Amino acid sequence: MTGIQFPIEGVAYCPPADAARYFDTGAWVDDTLGGALRKTARRDGDRLAFISDERSITFAELDHRSERLGAALHQLGLRPGDRAIFQMGTTIDTVIALMGCYKAGVVPVCAVPQYREVEIGQLSAQSEPRAYFVQGDFSAFDLAGLARGMAQRYPSLRHLIVARGSPMPARDSHQEHDLDGLIDGISYEQAVDVLARVAIGSEDVLSFQLSGGTTGVPKIIPRFHAEYIGHALACMRQLGQTEDSRLIWSLPLMHNAGQLYVLVPAVAGGMTSVLMPRVDIARMLQLIALHRVTHGMSIGPVAPQMIAYQDTARHDLSSLELFGTMTRADALEAHLGVPCFNLFGTTEGLLLGAGARLPAGIRHGTQGFSGCPDDEIRLLVPGTDEPAPQGTPGELCFRGPSSLRGYYKAPEATAQSLTRDGFVRSGDLMTEHVIDGYRCFAFEGRLRDNVNRGGEKIGSEEVEAYVSRHPAVADAKLVAMPDPLYGEKGCIYLILRAGHAAPDVADLAAFLVAQGLAKFKCPERIEVVEEFPVTRVGKVDKAALRAMVVRRLEVEASIAGTDVPGRMSA
Repeated sequence: MTGIQFPIEGVAYCPPADAARYFDTGAWVDDTLGGALRKTARRDGDRLAFISDERSITFAELDHRSERLGAALHQLGLRPGDRAIFQMGTTIDTVIALMGCYKAGVVPVCAVPQYREVEIGQLSAQSEPRAYFVQGDFSAFDLAGLARGMAQRYPSLRHLIVARGSPMPARDSHQEHDLDGLIDGISYEQAVDVLARVAIGSEDVLSFQLSGGTTGVPKIIPRFHAEYIGHALACMRQLGQTEDSRLIWSLPLMHNAGQLYVLVPAVAGGMTSVLMPRVDIARMLQLIALHRVTHGMSIGPVAPQMIAYQDTARHDLSSLELFGTMTRADALEAHLGVPCFNLFGTTEGLLLGAGARLPAGIRHGTQGFSGCPDDEIRLLVPGTDEPAPQGTPGELCFRGPSSLRGYYKAPEATAQSLTRDGFVRSGDLMTEHVIDGYRCFAFEGRLRDNVNRGGEKIGSEEVEAYVSRHPAVADAKLVAMPDPLYGEKGCIYLILRAGHAAPDVADLAAFLVAQGLAKFKCPERIEVVEEFPVTRVGKVDKAALRAMVVRRLEVEASIAGTDVPGRMSA
């Protein structure tokens, strides 16, 4: 059903004329993700949808269990447009929980399990969630306990759903439920009847994805059923994927990338996905052989670990057709003997890539191009609306069927992120290349002040503010430094208070985690300076700070007799 059936205040929707055009061109699909799963299950119910070491699930089983969960959520009093915080890992339980929400119209706020009080508090204040899904056995950290604490602080949170763990008796502030218990508490036939009365529109909000920024306060990006399905299917075509393809994924399923590369291609495209709860290269290569995997993706630490793995020749990779990575596709291809490509993606709505059929110059020398003909891409002089001169780097800006039209309840952030005519400013520098008639884009660096640690964006201003609370610190500046595994890690430059000694990395991390900051945001190198370098206009020169730590790493590597991998632009 086209149209917006359950509007959410604070969401910027696509103008009707543009929506009609996207439906006409096929960039949008007039369906919901729940509807797409029902169709796939009727067509290929006995085929495997997701495989893991723990269990596998067919499309019919996924359809049935998610239908029952969606109806159970409705019976709890949750309604289309209500939000639910998610902190779950890469498991089949997560797939069922997401699809249950999508069928009920409940909007997942796609957090990650590593978030703590600071991040979940910010998201709860912004999105006013009514439910909270957690995975009880994700790690030694008590995620359910964190959720209970958040429910005490944020009265909108009424229902805590625990997967792979034990809920506690109902509290005054909220009720706790077992995920499997909710599913088993209603029959499939009853569930179909309940959800038949929940008529979600294809232009309704599907999920709230998150964008990292310099401040660290998550910006919420609404994604919609019709555009998300169209976006994922266009990416499948770009990468040469069909329902006979099999993808392996070992990174967060809650990320925008996990949804677009893994979940939606399975549900709407019929492709089978192999899920791994964590990165393990030896096991990944075993699973590729066992399940005849055709496609793999690396956003963060997978490719560097794979290149470093010395026993690749022991594994049968003959089924692999294509492997994607953020950088170093040429080195990965040489190591695996499989076509590889550099990819680019942003939660604000653009995916770039290149299929195995395309020449190595595109796959290795650029991040490829969009698989959606309706996407418009410009390179602008940073900080302006002026086109960058041909052949010179410019800020990648884009507008199209899946591009951001406004952050949720954040008009100031929206105004800063869009040009006057609605192009999204990515904050990334690219150079345009035309290769074999294809207009491609090569990544040159970032304009925004953050650290991209294995795909997780760390806002510099946020970390600096928390580090500056340390009793020994007078001021702090965080910059990215190159790292062979994660691409980048955080280096914090400190100006100390008189008479104080600098904390070491472990002590500073303990201090920050005690403040409620997620552990992955903690700086992993400390440099003490008497003053920060400044630009000619008197601002802190972070480019100079980045260059300083790169030189330090080069000296240290020279002394140790090793190379400095992943050298980045200062």
